[in-house]
Formats: sequence, C-alpha cells, structure tokens
Amino acid sequence: MRYLPHTPEEITSMLQAIGVPSIDDLFSPIPEGVRFKGLLALEPALDESRLMDHLTALAAKNTGATALSFLGAGAYDHHVPPLVDQLLLRGEFYTAYTPYQAEVAQGTLQAIFEFQTMCCELFGMPVANASMYDGASAAAEAVLMARRLTKRTHVLVSDGVHPEYQETIRTYVRGLPGGAAEIEIVPHAASGVADLDALKRLLRDDTACIVVGYPNFFGCVGDLQAIADLAHAKGALLVTATAEPYALALVEPPGALGADIAVGEGQALGLPPQNGGPGCGLFACKDSREFLQNIPGRLCGETVDKNGLRGYVLTLATREQHIRRDRATSNICTNHALCALAITIRASLLGKKGFVEVAKQCLAKAEYLKAELVKTGAWEVAFSAPTFNEFVVRSKKGPAKAAVDAAQKQGILAGVDLGRWYPGKERDLLVCVTERHAREDLDRLVAAIRQ
Repeated sequence: MRYLPHTPEEITSMLQAIGVPSIDDLFSPIPEGVRFKGLLALEPALDESRLMDHLTALAAKNTGATALSFLGAGAYDHHVPPLVDQLLLRGEFYTAYTPYQAEVAQGTLQAIFEFQTMCCELFGMPVANASMYDGASAAAEAVLMARRLTKRTHVLVSDGVHPEYQETIRTYVRGLPGGAAEIEIVPHAASGVADLDALKRLLRDDTACIVVGYPNFFGCVGDLQAIADLAHAKGALLVTATAEPYALALVEPPGALGADIAVGEGQALGLPPQNGGPGCGLFACKDSREFLQNIPGRLCGETVDKNGLRGYVLTLATREQHIRRDRATSNICTNHALCALAITIRASLLGKKGFVEVAKQCLAKAEYLKAELVKTGAWEVAFSAPTFNEFVVRSKKGPAKAAVDAAQKQGILAGVDLGRWYPGKERDLLVCVTERHAREDLDRLVAAIRQ
C-alpha cells in the first residue's frame, strides 16, 4: 500500500497558504540543467515471497558478514544472546516511548536508572547520565563540559584517542571561541601510550582538559594516575575515553585513578557491530553541584510517590527542549534508550562474575594470538605497554595491507591497517580478539598472514 499522507485538497490548501501555484514551483531554486527529468528506472514491484528471495540474494553478497573477523578499532564482536532481543520486544518497553510522563513510563525509567547504575560501577564514578549517541559524541560532549567547568578553551587530546573521536571533538568545538585551533594533539611514546614528557610541555595554564584513551586506540593501557596528577596540577580536568568497556573488568576504573569525566562506547556490551552502528555513548563524572549542572543529556533519579512507594523520574534534563533553553548543556535531543536497554539486559544476564569471565577470555586469547604471530618471524609487537584484547603487530616484510588482502582472499578480516589514520604506520596492523574466537580461529589467522 502506498503511503500518501496528504489528500489533493490538503496539498492545494497548503500551496495556497504559502502562495505557490504548484509543488514543482517549490524546486525552482534548483537550476533547470541539473534537475532530473522523467521517471526513475525502478524494477517492477515484487510480491512478498519473491521480495524475500531478492533480499536474501542481496544479503548473500555481503561476504564480510560471514567472514572470520579480527576487526576492532571501536566496534567489537562479542556474544549477544537471543534473549536480549526477546526482552527488548516486551510491550512495557517499546510502548512507553517517552520517559517525560513518569506515571506511564516507570519501566523505561527504571531501565535507564539501572543503566546509569551499571555505568557508575564500570567507571568507578558516582554519577552517570542516561546515555549519549555514541562514544565519539560522548567524548566531544565531555570536552564541552570541561570547557564550561574550567572557563578555559585549550584542550589536549592524546593521539591514542580513536581518530574518529578526535574528528568529532574538532567538529563540536569548531564554531565556539577558540574553535578547533585550541585542540592540540599529544603524541604517543614508543611504548604506545601518551608521552608524559610531551604532555608536560604542551600543558598550559589555560588548558581545560586532557583526553586520553583507556585503553587507547592501539589497545594500550597507560598510567592514568600520572596523567591525572599532571592535569590537576594545572587546574585542568582528565577525560578518559573507553571504546572497549570489557577492559574495565580487569583494569582499575578511571574514577579510582583521578579521572574527572569518563566516557565510552557501550556497543560491545550488548549490540552487534551491525556494519558500524548504532552505538550507545556512556558518560560518567564526579559528583558535585557544578558537575551535575553541566552534565549533558539527561539523568533519571529515584524518588517516592505520595504513598511512599519507590518510583523513577527524570531528575535533570538540561537540554534545550526543556527548561534550560539557550542555557542547555547539549543539543543531543534524546538518549539511545533501546540500545541502552539492550546493554543493561546483557550486563544483567552476565552478572559480575560473567562480566569478568568474558574479559579474562578476551585477554587470554589475545595474548595467545600475539605470541603466535611473533613466533612466525614475520611480525613483531609494535608497543611494549600492556594491552587487553586489542594490540598492534608490525610487519617485518612490508605494508600491513598486503597481509590484510591475502587474508581476505581466505575469508578472514585480519585487522585494521593503521596507515589509514597514521602516516608512517603502514606496516602496523591492529588486531582484535574477543571471547567468540576459538583457538582454531586464531590459528587460521596466524597461518593466513605468517608470510
């Protein structure tokens, strides 16, 4: 059935109201020479059965979906049980769309509250919001928040922060005082983590914050406490960005190491990679009046009703659609509620012991693969810093792209060629391992890229 929202009479009435004779006249600003003429060359309509066959045939062309994948770089292929999807379909969640009317959205609000609690436990922070669009937008919002809190504009970003997070930060600040010119990049040391000597040189009295990856884009885990001490000595804030949150099951949380704001990407916790999205931004921070008033997005809080029974409400909603208007902390219009719910369900199913077990499997399998690649003699570990489930190996024989192409012919996505983002790292390959990889999978990769 065609979807025709307006009748001819309604269209005529609207055209008369704006003083335009016809719909075609609405396109008059488009030069005649570039307008499309005629009809689109669309294939004939199909019945449902043939349409399903056609879609199946198209999906079969997407060979990457069935390949053995060692891709990471911000999107991670962890197991998501079917139960997650089944619970997402419950009417209590998908019918109570908006949490503004607390009396009819208690299920949605409680799920958000549980999500926030999970984020606080992950990051070791006392306050978390109801989620952001993705890890990149969360990182950019953290920079804006740091600028508001410190009344400073200069920002230091480690080059170990995901390159696309870096670009998002630059885009967010471009139209603000100082703009992207006030963003400086801190190089990494030979170990793969932020160079502390370079950081000391770049820190200024007007630095608002330092943004570092934890673990960083190379999979390396650095000395967060040392960076926090340097930042705080200058009156700056420390922002951490975590693209792989399972790492936080085994390393000290950022909040315990001096971070003021901790952000991350929640995709790994309950969402399939799905060709790059959607994601779910995690955002947590210290507990103070100033931080609460400047946190972006919205927060769900626990309260009691007139009968003393527990209930949930939106405690803070500092976006422009609400009372803050032009003083809003963010133009993000909502949280990723369904994605956040999926993450919360998955984390609840795992529990603390299951969460740690997944992390241990990722670490053990990554260390096995790292050692096996080195044994081939064709690869060496690029950085000496400890890693979680992602690491960089360097080819001794030429560009990493050659190995990636050779593996792809065998149905294996070997990893990410770092030359894509970092000039001079064309021999470096970023490899990711999760609990889904069996030992046979790891051995297949070693055999595919050993030459």
